[in-house]
Amino acid sequence: MRSTPEDDRLATVLRTVRAGNGFEEALEQILQIVRLGLVPEGGRLPAERELAERLGISRVTLREVLKVLAEQGVVVSRRGRYGGTFVLPQPRTGDPAAAPAPVPTSDLVDTLRFREVLEAGAAELCASRGLSAQEAARLRGALEATGEAALTDYRRLDTLLHLTLVELAGSPSLTAQYAAVRAKLNELLGRIPLLVRNLEHSQRQHAALVAAVLEEDSDAARAVAREHCAGTASLLWGFLA
Repeated sequence: MRSTPEDDRLATVLRTVRAGNGFEEALEQILQIVRLGLVPEGGRLPAERELAERLGISRVTLREVLKVLAEQGVVVSRRGRYGGTFVLPQPRTGDPAAAPAPVPTSDLVDTLRFREVLEAGAAELCASRGLSAQEAARLRGALEATGEAALTDYRRLDTLLHLTLVELAGSPSLTAQYAAVRAKLNELLGRIPLLVRNLEHSQRQHAALVAAVLEEDSDAARAVAREHCAGTASLLWGFLA
């Protein structure tokens, strides 16, 4: 079958996602399609089967992504012979209900890259030097608190978990720099919705990160930290860029 110009344009955005952050990266890419106008308002997204194949994710994961986008008023799903997933009209600049102005790309890049460098480095340092019994207990306690957190308190406790990890690296200068970049990150996170699917995934990554640190596996600790940062970055790029 000959590809259409529309297919070619979608191919520039849709790509196989990385296994670690499939939900977040798929959400980012579909939001990009909408934000760029590659599927016009009222237009239909590719069929679920095609989207799932292009993204390299299961249809179950894709449906979770589309459910979130429907809840956010980005798309609507319709059943029947002429059904599918359709792009809804988006707020116009100047409308009372318009979304917040996009974050400058340079600001977003700077915050996300600096955060990744600091967190991955701190995780590697903690794992390399090993934690005392008291320090390990602090880290476990911070992890348990995020697991038990109410949705309204999750981001605060998530911040405390990451800040605890950075503090345990043993560098006050590193902690000060991280606190500053985390404040910027939290400001950005406050502009996007809390997604239960993403929080569940984050918790699994938190557990893997803490386990790697406690097992003194510095390579794994750095890799998990970077993957975790990449998942958050995908959501922020999707909603704010």
